[in-house]
Amino acid sequence: MTQAQNPYLNSIELAVKRLREGEVIAYPTEAVYGLGCDPFNFSAVEKVFHVKRRPIDKGLILVAASVEQIFDYVELQGMSWEKDVLASWPGPVTWVLPVKEGIPEWISGGRKTLAIRVSAHPMVQELCSQFGKPIVSTSANLTSQPPAKSCDEIVQVFEDQVFCVPGELGNLSKPTRIIDAQSGTVLR
Repeated sequence: MTQAQNPYLNSIELAVKRLREGEVIAYPTEAVYGLGCDPFNFSAVEKVFHVKRRPIDKGLILVAASVEQIFDYVELQGMSWEKDVLASWPGPVTWVLPVKEGIPEWISGGRKTLAIRVSAHPMVQELCSQFGKPIVSTSANLTSQPPAKSCDEIVQVFEDQVFCVPGELGNLSKPTRIIDAQSGTVLR
């Protein structure tokens, strides 16, 4: 994608640089702005929980650019739920899937599952593609407050604690559905 095709390319490149440096970014998703970081950098994950004022045992949602980006983290291939999950991706459905061994507890909140989504949002796709792996995706808000829907709101709430990537939100009116793959239960 060239600068002419995507006027936000410099912002995405800066955001990826910040992700690699262990910083927290804010970026547009399907419905609201999300806060993100490198999920495998404990210090970065701590920063997300700190800026949100959220307990670390809550676990996180990860977002990816492709199904291939998630294979190392969750049980999907050959599972009874694989067809349903793949039919919804890329798209606005977050699935709770069994986590593979070796995934740090701070990502799963100590659970044996991980919430993950392969997004169709072009900015999320570009961020994760350039970063080369999934990133954290949690709503950009203080705990129990409404999520931000613009960089202006991000600055008002978080001041200079996060780098905001300007862009358009997707067309969802509320955050993505979350479904437990093993039970089929809709959690949100």
